[in-house]
Amino acid sequence: MTSKQTHSIIYTQVDEAPALATYSFLPIIENFTKSSGINFETRNISLSGRILAHFSDKLSEAQQQNDDLAELGKLTQNPDANIIKLPNISASIPQLKAAIKELQEKGYNVPDYPDNPNTEEEQDTQSRYAKVLGSAVNPVLREGNSDRRAPKSVKQFAMKNPHRMGQWSADSNSQVATMGHNDFFSNEKSITLSENTTATILFTDLAGNKEILKEGIALQKDEIIDATFMSISHLRSFIEEQLESSLSSGNLFSLHMKATMMKISDPIIFGEVVKTYYKDVFEKHAELFNNLGVNPNTGLQDVYAKIATLSPEQKSEIEADIQAVYQKRPPLAMVNSDKGITNLHVPSDIIIDASMPAMIRDSGKMWGPDGELQDTQAVIPDSCYAGVYQAVIENCKANGQFDPSTMGSVSNVGLMAQKAEEYGSHDKTFQAKADGQIQVLDSNNNVLLSHSVKTGDIWRMCQVKDIPVQDWIKLAVSRAKASNTPAVFWLNENRAHDAQLITKVNKYIQQHDISNIEYHIMSPVDATKFSLQRIRQGLDTISVTGNVLRDYNTDLFPILELGTSAKMLSIVPLMNGGGLFETGAGGSAPKHVQQFEQEGHLRWDSLGEFLALSASLEHYANVHNNPQALILAKTLDAATSKLLDEGKNPSRKVGELDNRGSHFYLALYWAEELAKQTENTSLSNQFKPIAQALTDNEALIIDELNQAQGPKQDLGGYYHLNTQKATQAMQPSATLNNIIQSITQ
Repeated sequence: MTSKQTHSIIYTQVDEAPALATYSFLPIIENFTKSSGINFETRNISLSGRILAHFSDKLSEAQQQNDDLAELGKLTQNPDANIIKLPNISASIPQLKAAIKELQEKGYNVPDYPDNPNTEEEQDTQSRYAKVLGSAVNPVLREGNSDRRAPKSVKQFAMKNPHRMGQWSADSNSQVATMGHNDFFSNEKSITLSENTTATILFTDLAGNKEILKEGIALQKDEIIDATFMSISHLRSFIEEQLESSLSSGNLFSLHMKATMMKISDPIIFGEVVKTYYKDVFEKHAELFNNLGVNPNTGLQDVYAKIATLSPEQKSEIEADIQAVYQKRPPLAMVNSDKGITNLHVPSDIIIDASMPAMIRDSGKMWGPDGELQDTQAVIPDSCYAGVYQAVIENCKANGQFDPSTMGSVSNVGLMAQKAEEYGSHDKTFQAKADGQIQVLDSNNNVLLSHSVKTGDIWRMCQVKDIPVQDWIKLAVSRAKASNTPAVFWLNENRAHDAQLITKVNKYIQQHDISNIEYHIMSPVDATKFSLQRIRQGLDTISVTGNVLRDYNTDLFPILELGTSAKMLSIVPLMNGGGLFETGAGGSAPKHVQQFEQEGHLRWDSLGEFLALSASLEHYANVHNNPQALILAKTLDAATSKLLDEGKNPSRKVGELDNRGSHFYLALYWAEELAKQTENTSLSNQFKPIAQALTDNEALIIDELNQAQGPKQDLGGYYHLNTQKATQAMQPSATLNNIIQSITQ
């Protein structure tokens, strides 16, 4: 076989279910591609890996972890970059603390997370952990805008095999509740800069005392900046109103936030809901909770964790007081009815972009404390995008549930390059310590943006650079042309930030040939209605959105169309020419890991990895003029289609095909496709015996894989897996391992 120059594709090591799946799938990838001159390298961007990277100075040399995330951030600037990015944990504080505890138990000298840092050392520790919390990975890697869509094979399979949809009723009582005033939407101010400058965020209290909240913020000419705040007093009133409304209507009360991505603002809002719902408990035990360091922003679970140290009598009293609340307040939507885990237990349990589509798919209902589905009051405090979900609910009430066998698709082009629109997850979000004024000043102390705030108000500033906007518009036009599909910019002319973006869209879109494309600029609500009308006609639409709506839409529509968002093709064409290939949405599936630990069955579906790998190989072929890589991509696509048609996705039940069995069938079908292709004789000859061996040993391999199911699995950790134990658990078929390893021998 002709030797090829070796270039590397980076495969990321992440967390939870996709991390486990990598132990099974990556060896297959490496052996299938090696003879074509393709080299795979791994980089650790897991939660534990990121923690260790930021505390190397406290670790032994053997324990130290390279800052792989920072390295990959630099690589995104390289035209040669080819990165396959799997879902990682966007850590909430409870998840961070759990990971810290596990690492400490394994002998890593990482410090505790200080909730209320007092010393300089504690402040430094909290500052380091801030770089790990929330959406710490994506802003670093996403040096391009997002192109997410359902691949043709996946969409066709979903239409032939429609997933279950709940039956909607016209008299459904479910609805979305949102503030509508004194929130981020209504208080937003936005400008486009006329020159480069350096900004300072300044707080001035009513007595004239000044505090610099942040300085040295580099701003570019033509960059959009905006600032806004949510009134904490109006938030509290709104929550109380919705509790009363839910109680009188009989709806479940359900809060929908994104406290992982919006790591500063949303935990505060979440905490306010916890304190309001359990007001009697927090008021009665205020002094004790303060002494215990109870943090409502991390959910009711923090109350239970902190009172566990009390005497049995004290603990029982507080637990009884919590139970008494449920007799007065509306029933809560549940994460796990059997275990009594509510919507307010842990902020990372209910993530809006996954929870709202699931609610809509299930006829507008969520699970109540009695284990039954009930109509729901979906509370989304900020009104920027709440109307999108209400529009879908109204459409379903009027027209019934969607039909996955006929409905059209909504793909997405998302503005996210260079940390565009990272609302609430960045270092420019603050909670006002007192009444006063927060201003954004330029380098000449001119006031760019200003708000009067009250104690506790949540204020934030956001940036969107001009080059990413131009690239976003270019990508939207190219996608509209390539697919002959209307592109809709989801922008509200009555929102300050969106008005600035609309001006840029109208300007920059004229730089492209738009004679043969259809495009629209609509508010998110109108864009939703337009897209839903087309969906019901079986027509496709491209949603062209900002960063948060990118996140929401790439879950909402795929979950309705495909039953999951994990089957989306997610490509980020990096602005300097490289490629970032994400394995769809869908998170990192902690419940899948829990099942695997208990009964050795991993139901994680690696379809997203298959799709991302194919796109990565195609990109590799084009960049490095490697025709064998293109053959590998084409045959992988064909194998993925066969896998879907043959129903070889993982089952949910122990004893049936799981993630490892699905990987076997992908390898079998890929080898078959490579063996029968005629473009490259060398590849064909290489894979004919592999395909034959996999076919001949199918029954034995499946038996070996299924025999590994049933017993509990010891992975040597949850956040920090033991490599040897994880490898043994995810590669239990000696027959399969030997065949795969023989490919490049």
